[in-house]
Amino acid sequence: MNNAPTVEEALGAALTAEYAAIFAYGPIGVRLADAARTAAREAEAAHRVRRDELVLRLSAAGGAIPADRAGYALPYPVTDAQSALRLAVEVEERTAGYWRAALTATTGAERARALAALTDCAVRATRWRRAAGRTPLTVPFPGRS
Repeated sequence: MNNAPTVEEALGAALTAEYAAIFAYGPIGVRLADAARTAAREAEAAHRVRRDELVLRLSAAGGAIPADRAGYALPYPVTDAQSALRLAVEVEERTAGYWRAALTATTGAERARALAALTDCAVRATRWRRAAGRTPLTVPFPGRS
């Protein structure tokens, strides 16, 4: 029995991760200043673009589009810059995990887009780790828990 997700299921899960990432960048951004706040705005914008692309792709394919929620539970309170940076790393790592899972379900151009999304999240997580002063800056297999 094959339990691998279909392309639509994998992209739907990635879309849900993008929704959650967009939500999380609100509390993240308000706790950061200067260049870090600008980076948070840019990250949120990148996730919005990817969300919009996914909605269009799933809609064009006639697939189900998961609904966005009014809110998402954060794993811990974001009370200062350090907790905001920690959450930013986690958001990118988690979102990368959904894109990593989409790699197995996709082929061709769709797989290239999933790989680009995974890479984008991994690079952004590295930048957040650097901003937070965390080491190591990179992980061997982005998106793998």
